[in-house]
Amino acid sequence: MAAQSRPWGYLAGLGLAAFAIGSLAGWVDSSASSDSGMVTPAVRLADPASPTTSPVLVGGVSSVVAPTSTTTTIDPDAPPAQQTGAGNPVTFVFGGDVHFDGPLAATLANEPAAVFAGLQPALADADVAVVNLESAIGSGGRKAPKAFNFQAAPAAFDALTAAGVDVISMANNHALDYGQDGLVQTFAAAAAVDAPIIGVGGNEMAALAPWTATVNGQRIAVIAATSVLDGNLIRDWTATEDHPGVASAKRVDQLLAAVAQARAVADTVVVFLHWGTEATFCPNRNQQDLAPRLIGAGADIVVGSHAHRVLAGGHLGHAYVHYGLGNLVFKAGGADSRDTGLLRVTATGRRIDAAEWLPGRIGTNYVPTLLDGADRDRELATWNSRRACSDLAEAPG
Repeated sequence: MAAQSRPWGYLAGLGLAAFAIGSLAGWVDSSASSDSGMVTPAVRLADPASPTTSPVLVGGVSSVVAPTSTTTTIDPDAPPAQQTGAGNPVTFVFGGDVHFDGPLAATLANEPAAVFAGLQPALADADVAVVNLESAIGSGGRKAPKAFNFQAAPAAFDALTAAGVDVISMANNHALDYGQDGLVQTFAAAAAVDAPIIGVGGNEMAALAPWTATVNGQRIAVIAATSVLDGNLIRDWTATEDHPGVASAKRVDQLLAAVAQARAVADTVVVFLHWGTEATFCPNRNQQDLAPRLIGAGADIVVGSHAHRVLAGGHLGHAYVHYGLGNLVFKAGGADSRDTGLLRVTATGRRIDAAEWLPGRIGTNYVPTLLDGADRDRELATWNSRRACSDLAEAPG
């Protein structure tokens, strides 16, 4: 959990002329931390039906960061490994797909602390923990025309943050499972508890806005986007200049621009993606094309999920990439879809100090538990072997 960290910057909502969020006026340290020490995001509720007359919901703590701000990195032209910001390490933990479908809805209602108990203390001990919430939040409404529709109670946000999750990505192919009306419910539920959601918004600028915080003296930015959307829903689900929805990685130029803006003012830039091909163990061509472009734009860590399988992780140049984190809390059926884990990455500014896969397994109750002993060693060996079909290296390049 991002203990004793504070959000930087402030929001300036714009109206009719902008259809967007105003930029940050410099790095302004806020005292909006909660009693738990976790960053409290400044979420503002939009009316997605009237984006021209209402402030736009910001997915994370800040709006798109101002490129005129400066970073603590002494020499931004130095090799990335020498750009260490304030010089202090930050430990990130990343988890994959979370929903509360079927029996998990009852677990969320009756035993919310049990959902993530098997991932502790690794999850709560992270300086910054990020997972993918693959669900609309609310109740009722009309299902989108697609094969699978997920919806969870607002208590999902409480369960995630209580477990130590600092950043909740909702850039995926289930965030609008109950349409634009369901997105309004999701925004309202997030605003009610200051849930640190990213990857969705009242327009594209808001959806691409990073979660931002100063952690251990380092300025951290986390951006989320999805490469995966049902073909018949792309138009309605994609956030654009005047349309609410998810941040789409299909709009590559806009995503790269958001990463470059974050790079100008952050010490460590993370991109969390919904990407890959379901039920496969190797990255697809889109992933292998997109990762280096994101790194070129300024990303230091690029991770994601969607395949419902655990894929490879490793170094790509100075950066760290993980192509598939698998399911985390999910009504998974087969053995391969029940393999799970957490990715722990330690970075000092742009320098990747360490990366470790913590293998786990989803039980018959669909709740994950980290493995130890021989089970852990066996799954770790399998995970390492999957690097063979990727473009990733075991050590930094």
